[in-house]
Amino acid sequence: MFKHILITPILLLSLFIFFGCSNEKQVVQKKVLPPLEVKTISVKKEPVPIWKRYTAITKASSDQDVKARVSGILEKRYFKDGQLVKKGQKLFKIEQAEYISALNVAKAKKEQDEASLSLAKADVNRYMPLVKEGLAPRATLEQYQAKQAGLKAAIAGDIAQINKANLQLGYTIIKAPISGRVSARYVDVGNLVGQGESTLLTKIVKIDPIYAYFSPSQKDFRLFQKYKSKGKAYAFIEVADSVNKIRLNGYVDFSNNTVDPLTSTITMRATIKNKDSKILPGTFVYVNLFINDKYKFIMIPPEVIFSDQLGDYVYIVTKESKLKRVDIKKGYETKYYVSAQDGLKDGDKVVVSALVKLKPGLSVKTTDATNTQGIEAILKNNNLIPQNN
Repeated sequence: MFKHILITPILLLSLFIFFGCSNEKQVVQKKVLPPLEVKTISVKKEPVPIWKRYTAITKASSDQDVKARVSGILEKRYFKDGQLVKKGQKLFKIEQAEYISALNVAKAKKEQDEASLSLAKADVNRYMPLVKEGLAPRATLEQYQAKQAGLKAAIAGDIAQINKANLQLGYTIIKAPISGRVSARYVDVGNLVGQGESTLLTKIVKIDPIYAYFSPSQKDFRLFQKYKSKGKAYAFIEVADSVNKIRLNGYVDFSNNTVDPLTSTITMRATIKNKDSKILPGTFVYVNLFINDKYKFIMIPPEVIFSDQLGDYVYIVTKESKLKRVDIKKGYETKYYVSAQDGLKDGDKVVVSALVKLKPGLSVKTTDATNTQGIEAILKNNNLIPQNN
């Protein structure tokens, strides 16, 4: 009995020592964990292009109704519904027989009057010397002279009728008034058009360039007017929710002269190059308006910013390769970058990876990613460097 009592404490002591050593080994293992590998970008105060983004609706730069200007049976159609056409391209033909006949009648009338004029001139020339010698009455000469003047006036009228007949004959060939995309036809071949009214045949919209109308607030408009760096401000549009991420470049060339009293906004227009007709009128887009690139900021990507009850902050790496929290105050921001007005200084290394694992004082091993993830790289990757229009 005594032996068993003695063995039990010894056994408990051995187990305590064993588990104590195991815990001590675990503590030692935690202390020798390798530093966390992170990527950093070096920040500095430098000029950065400032953009503002607005929603917009596109509109054709020109919208033309194509109508019949003379009456007749529609004889031919030269285009397919929805195709692109050039200015002056034939679209329709109205039967011409009536108008060719009218032109021929006007020409014949002119030839007849010209023949009568020649005879009247001959009579005047024959009677003038006879009147001078007193061999013929002056009244007869004056009659011939009046007839000559009347025929000259008639010929002038004939010329006008020929021009009119030519014009009406020309209207039987209906051409595109502008280059653009033609709508579906409104009238089929064989129908009577232009009888008593100018029948609408189709429509053409010019979509290169295409307009994008947007409405900034008065505050933004004043900001734009104050800081814009050139006459026609650079702009580009992006299609909302586009799988292909369509982007087209242009410039702002118009702002309205009144403020909408209901919304306190001002209508502005961007003229956008649309050579391949990627955007059609009525499309919902985003307009990105360039304001200035002369002012200096410390910019950082928005995804590296944390927030808590104390405010916004980022993590930087110290000279000792430790993580340090730095409180910042956000200034101007877009989806691409944010201005850090306080806290950061030139040369600070801001952490841009492993964000969920970061804690103050943690040892890290850094890789510089400024060339690929810095603000300059973001600007280039998203085509935010202003270009010449």
